[in-house]
Amino acid sequence: MAKVTLVEAVTMAMDYELGHDKDVVIMGEDVGINGGVFRATKGLAQKYGEDRVIDTPLAEAMIAGMAVGMATQGMKPIAEAQFMGFIYPMVEHIVCHAARMRNRTRGRLTCPLVIRAPYGGGIHAPEHHSESTEALFAHIPGLRVVIPSSPTRAYGLLLAAIRSPDPVIFLEPKRIYHWSKEEVENDGEEYPLDMCYVIREGEDVTLVTWGAMMKETLEAADKLAEQGVSAEVIDVATVSPLDMDTIAESVAKTGRCVIIQEAARHCSLSSEIAANLADQGLYDLNAPVKRVTGYDVIMPLFKMEKKYMPTTDRILKAVNQVLEVS
Repeated sequence: MAKVTLVEAVTMAMDYELGHDKDVVIMGEDVGINGGVFRATKGLAQKYGEDRVIDTPLAEAMIAGMAVGMATQGMKPIAEAQFMGFIYPMVEHIVCHAARMRNRTRGRLTCPLVIRAPYGGGIHAPEHHSESTEALFAHIPGLRVVIPSSPTRAYGLLLAAIRSPDPVIFLEPKRIYHWSKEEVENDGEEYPLDMCYVIREGEDVTLVTWGAMMKETLEAADKLAEQGVSAEVIDVATVSPLDMDTIAESVAKTGRCVIIQEAARHCSLSSEIAANLADQGLYDLNAPVKRVTGYDVIMPLFKMEKKYMPTTDRILKAVNQVLEVS
């Protein structure tokens, strides 16, 4: 069993599927010879050939259009956008075709494709390299949106995404690509989609997060434990469709909830979770739901980036506020 980082787990999952399913192909800018900007496809072109791991021109709309065509004809393309900020030329094909294919053809055609994109801030990259716009895609019926927060879940969720008969947007939080290593068995076992994962059980407050913010959330949970506060930590993992049952069940137990996201606050996934808790679990809440988020501005460049990103201290402040309500 190998001990790997998140990005290495992504590579491992794609390697497994290329080796076990001849219909799987990878395509994108520099994914072949160079192995991708973050080396997520390193060595795969050499192992499987340039007809399975395909270097494309710098043309995101073309990549998405080809992926949709391949998927409707029985292939399982994994298309990479080098950064989430480069995914927008793909949107027409993703929204107008991939997401609608099953409905449009009344089930005669499906669209089993994966769009992979490194996303989020924290690496001091220029504009268009630090987007956290998962809510855009979570709003689109017919799409799954999956965000891993650990090597184990990256491996299992990506396998499930590739095997899904419908399109999946798979967002990889690049800030934690190399944050930690876990033992991941390369056994082809997938993780279930469409569900949240309870990472740590607790009694006093529910912390809900996903992607790179798991790092600060777990740090906050550790500090709370030192203060005698028991925090339950939930990894949303599949942000669409959203598993509200797991979140609501946790809040029914703890009575308090803090939602943590890197993305801007307005019209975000945290807004949706909070609204659902108001609909489904208002009488379970002993305090208003708090949200710790990015700000409603473009991610500031370089020196100001840390000011934008939610911190452990901001999470602790929000938790203390909900605990103060009797």
